[in-house]
Amino acid sequence: MKILLKFSPVIVAALLAILPTPEGLTPQAWYFLSIFVGVVVGLIIEPVPAALVGLSGVALVAALGLVDPSPAANRAWALSGFSNGVIWLIFAAFMFALGYQKTGLGKRISLHLIRFLGKSTLGLGYAIAFSDAILAPFMPSNTARSAGTIYPIASNIPPMFDSTPDKDPRRMGAYLSWVGISATCVTSSMFLTALAPNLLAVDMIQKSSGIAISWGDWAAVMIPAMLPLFILTPWLGYVLYPPTLKHSPEAPAWAAEELDKMGRTSTKELMMLGYAVLALIFWIFGKQLHVDSTVAAISVLSLMVLTGVITWQDVISNKGAWNVLTWFATLVAMASGLKKTGILDWVGNIISTNLAGMSPVSVIVMLVILFFVLHYFFASTTAHTTALLPLFMATAAPLLPPELLPKVALMLAGSLGLMGIITPYATGPSPIWYGAGFISQARWWALGAVFGLIYLGSMLVVTAIYV
Repeated sequence: MKILLKFSPVIVAALLAILPTPEGLTPQAWYFLSIFVGVVVGLIIEPVPAALVGLSGVALVAALGLVDPSPAANRAWALSGFSNGVIWLIFAAFMFALGYQKTGLGKRISLHLIRFLGKSTLGLGYAIAFSDAILAPFMPSNTARSAGTIYPIASNIPPMFDSTPDKDPRRMGAYLSWVGISATCVTSSMFLTALAPNLLAVDMIQKSSGIAISWGDWAAVMIPAMLPLFILTPWLGYVLYPPTLKHSPEAPAWAAEELDKMGRTSTKELMMLGYAVLALIFWIFGKQLHVDSTVAAISVLSLMVLTGVITWQDVISNKGAWNVLTWFATLVAMASGLKKTGILDWVGNIISTNLAGMSPVSVIVMLVILFFVLHYFFASTTAHTTALLPLFMATAAPLLPPELLPKVALMLAGSLGLMGIITPYATGPSPIWYGAGFISQARWWALGAVFGLIYLGSMLVVTAIYV
């Protein structure tokens, strides 16, 4: 069984490839689609590291000459993702996350929030949520942000109140765990740079539809849209899944002790804060300043190394950042191949036939709902983005007026963070918070369904207002 599971991507690709080529596609396009589906299966199951799955798919497509008959053109296509600005922006942002962790700035921010807000269990929930929100614009890995920075701090609190997975989890631990994951899902949609698949989605949209979405374009819509939901989320958890302990006077004292152990704010922490603000200024006002967001990120990263906030050894040894760079670069290439081979137009025409006759608003609502709900079948937001976003944009193109396409593109991409709430495997930090053991699997699925409906409902309200 394990061997069958390990080779399932190859088996799926081979079975599809031997089927007759559908009408409207060339044999080369059908073979490409077969390999693409195999890559998506590999990303879901991960029999080998995800980056190797993508690299293998690109290498096979290029070797078979499925994108272009010219060997040089296939080589250029295979390497195109590594010259993509968005991919390097993601890489640089991962280094910002390393700076937060190495200097201790992220930990200090979280402890200060617990110190000032942690006198009640609800206040602790808001401390966790605000910690995530402060870090979110600069940390595109919500796993590094939520699971790597916030969870280690939050996990120390429930045992102080005699709340453990085996003893009275509902006293405090279950509530804090749920706030931890639900808050990061909202912040992941709030900022373009809060979730790596957001950046991947924006690039895919530009490649497939020619629609450019900047940091400012995203923020202008998603920050005001997500802010009310973000403010409500800890309270919703408190009402729908209440802790039995309402007050936590020991938590601020513990945070104060931890801050004393850390000592005074270091020069490197202040420098990291300054660099984070500088990067944010360039991301927001890049158009007016005539500075590309990727160039700004790489420039700030260079300053971080030159001034010793992180070292060059930190950069070259950050396996997570280099892994993501390879992973996303190959997925960008595979996604662009869908358009080059005509697959997107073919799929879009098939789906649009079934939606023809509906009003533009109805089409957009249906696309947003389907895009959200289909995440139940994915254990990776990246795999979801790669597999479905180009197809949904291809579907929308013939059904909507050109002026509405940028809006539906933003609504689809903007929902990627929110959909991470629905299952224990839906987004990177989920297994960490679920693995803490405070919330049973059945309870998690039930809460995921309830919060999923609330989050999807909020996205539909935003869609109705924005469109």
